[in-house]
Amino acid sequence: MFKTIKGRPLKFVFKITIIGDGGVGKTSLIKKYTQGTFEDDYISTIGAQFSLYDLNIDGDECKLYFWDIAGQKEFEFLRSDFYEESKAAIIVYSLENSDLGKQSLEHVIDWYNDIKNHCGDIPVVIFANKADLVKEGKSENDFIKDLLEKDKIIDVYRTSAKTGKMVPDAFYRIIKELHDKYKGN
Repeated sequence: MFKTIKGRPLKFVFKITIIGDGGVGKTSLIKKYTQGTFEDDYISTIGAQFSLYDLNIDGDECKLYFWDIAGQKEFEFLRSDFYEESKAAIIVYSLENSDLGKQSLEHVIDWYNDIKNHCGDIPVVIFANKADLVKEGKSENDFIKDLLEKDKIIDVYRTSAKTGKMVPDAFYRIIKELHDKYKGN
């Protein structure tokens, strides 16, 4: 039923899917969290890639698979396969004041609906990334506030993959949510 490591059962194995428009920093966020690194050069994800990360929460070993899904339209036909067996999702948009930032914010609801249609009622956190490029105090869009108020998403974090701002906290929040959800099972 559960996977094992060195003969011990491992109850907490989680696939967490990271989605959002291309160029918003999904890969950079994963690398910052799992490796502590940041690269300035943008390299588009083709299809999907995954990163493995182990974390101990309250004495329990958690094995995490972060699935980084390409945000470009040409990979849309692959997404439903990549979403399979996701236990949680992170939706990333860019805070930068540009077309990319504005469009990625507008597309949050599309990403939310897409993951819910394919995965049902799984925990979702939103990362408002590239906080290092904007002044503090920029508020979330009304539909994001609406999702928060209706308990459809857990929280929104203003992150920066470049500086690491709020990256550990944001990832820990979704992982802790999964741990708590499956702890009683």
